[in-house]
Amino acid sequence: MAKTALITGASAGLGVEFARQLAARGYRLILAARRKDRLDALAAELGNARVIAIDLAEPGAAAALIAECDAAGAQVDLLVNNAGFGLRGPFTKLDAGRQREMIDLNVGALTDLCRLIGPRMAERRSGAILNVASTAAFQPGPKMAVYFATKAYVLSFTEALHEEMKPHGVKVSALCPGPTRTEFGEVAGFGADSRFDKIAMSAEEVVSKGLEGMEKNRAVVITGALNKAGAWGTRFLPRSTIRKIAGALKF
Repeated sequence: MAKTALITGASAGLGVEFARQLAARGYRLILAARRKDRLDALAAELGNARVIAIDLAEPGAAAALIAECDAAGAQVDLLVNNAGFGLRGPFTKLDAGRQREMIDLNVGALTDLCRLIGPRMAERRSGAILNVASTAAFQPGPKMAVYFATKAYVLSFTEALHEEMKPHGVKVSALCPGPTRTEFGEVAGFGADSRFDKIAMSAEEVVSKGLEGMEKNRAVVITGALNKAGAWGTRFLPRSTIRKIAGALKF
């Protein structure tokens, strides 16, 4: 039987590309995001996909999503926690409600979905979880303080979960892309002419490397040689220097 993948944030960017590549690998898809029109269009393109329009930043949304999957008789074999967003600007000036929404989505929903699905995978002794973090996870990020902090949580949490789930036959990986050509920069407020787009990788390459690393059960998957050098290089510099470098970036 074909395996089923649940992809959050499936209406744009990496989520769309995860859906396309997993469909090509024979997975049945459950596509979850807020924008139903986009999900419907993607499902029509790919076939063999179920659409669930849901705002995962809302309280109880993760449980509601899994309840819908259960009601449809769908067993989730692969969970791709991709939903999330970032905001650029001084912490004290960015909208407080929007920043809390970022925490609820990037951290809260991801954690809830792992807790809801993880025990089932462990009981079956099969399954995989791919949590989308970022190279932002490796250092603090002045002018994107909350976003960087949420991704640091995702990385730390995923590495710990990787070790806990390994004896149960469940693969758990954190995908840490650097700048990627998606709608992320537009939502975060980088602007159309930002350096972000000039150094960004394609969504196709990021997703391909992420799935490859997950299949090999690598705890951390960093895409791109420059991104790897930057991420691991933070271990050799004082934290004060890392903060200044990150704060000087003009994305």
